[in-house]
This record gives sequence, structure tokens and C-alpha cells, in this order.
Amino acid sequence: MSLWRADRPLVLASRSTSRRTMLEAAGIPVEVRIPDLDERAVEADAGTRSPADVAMLLAREKAKSVARSTPSRIVVGADQTLALEERRFDKPRDRAAAREQLMILAGKTHHLHSAVALARDGEVLFDATDTASLTVRKLSGAFLDDYLDTAGSAVLESVGAYQLEKIGIHLFDRIEGDHFTILGLPLLKLLDFLRRTGSLVA
Repeated sequence: MSLWRADRPLVLASRSTSRRTMLEAAGIPVEVRIPDLDERAVEADAGTRSPADVAMLLAREKAKSVARSTPSRIVVGADQTLALEERRFDKPRDRAAAREQLMILAGKTHHLHSAVALARDGEVLFDATDTASLTVRKLSGAFLDDYLDTAGSAVLESVGAYQLEKIGIHLFDRIEGDHFTILGLPLLKLLDFLRRTGSLVA
């Protein structure tokens, strides 16, 4: 017995292990296709749009990119941006950049904006965003060095230089928002749409 009612797996336009794990844990069969998309160029074209709008734009473009090459398939794209007031952060390029970013975030509240979009044959069927607020505790340099040693290259895989579901939890004083949104996918909103359109058991 399966809750998934579509005749073929959902296509995930992302290399994110976290997003794939979330979908599969929810009983949704997934087929991964990496979008052929220059994300930095899309961000540059976004101009002065808000971080939430940039996340949405990237999610839509990822979904449309893969949907154009997978006829009749339902494709999900997702993206996440991190903003501290008006400043938006990208994934750190190396350990030094991750350390600098975490020092900037220390003692402050930042926002994670996660977006999801579904497309078929290049047309967007659904999109949604959600935001979570996270307060990083004050961090000593010694702690940061130990944290970075322990986390290793994983700090380069997320926009915040942390994985909340792992040792990244040690960075925080307070977390407000949906767990799945923090991990990079507004899963509850996506599931609701898939139920309403018959891809999942309602």
C-alpha cells in the first residue's frame, strides 16, 4: 500500500540529499535530475528582489529547466536563501568563509526563506514559500574552531554553514518556524497541493 497515486515517481530537480530524504520519508518515490541552470546568473538577474523572492525565482527556474527535458513528468524544484536584515548569504566557498559567516551571524537572528515549485512541460503548476527565524548564540573563536573541525566539509553544503539536523543545532539559542522549511523544503505546503491534485491519497 502506498500513499503515492501518480503513475511515475516525482522528479526532484536538485542534488540535495536532505530534500530527497524528506520526500522519500514522506512516502513519495523520487527520481533525481540535476537542472542545467546557472544559479548565480539567475540571482544577478533578480536585481533588488527580496531574499524570499530570489528563493522562489530559483525554485521555479530549477523546476522549469528539468520539466522541459522530461515531458509529462511532475518536477519539483526548491531553493533556500539566508538573510540577516538586508544582507543575503550564499553557501560558503571554504572553511574560512564559513567561519567568517558564522561570526557575523553570532548573537543575531537571521531568516531562512525556503521555496518550492512544481512544473510540468515547462509550466509552473504550483509554488509556495515559507520563512523560519533562527537566533545564533554568542560564539567564541575556540568553539567555532572545534565546530568546524567536527562538521568538516558539511559546512560548505548549506547556505548557513550548518546542518540543523546534525551538530549545527549547537549553534542556536532559539528557533522559530517549521522544521522542514529550515531543512530547505516547505514540505507541508507541497504535500497539501499533491493531495488536492490527486497525486497523494487525501
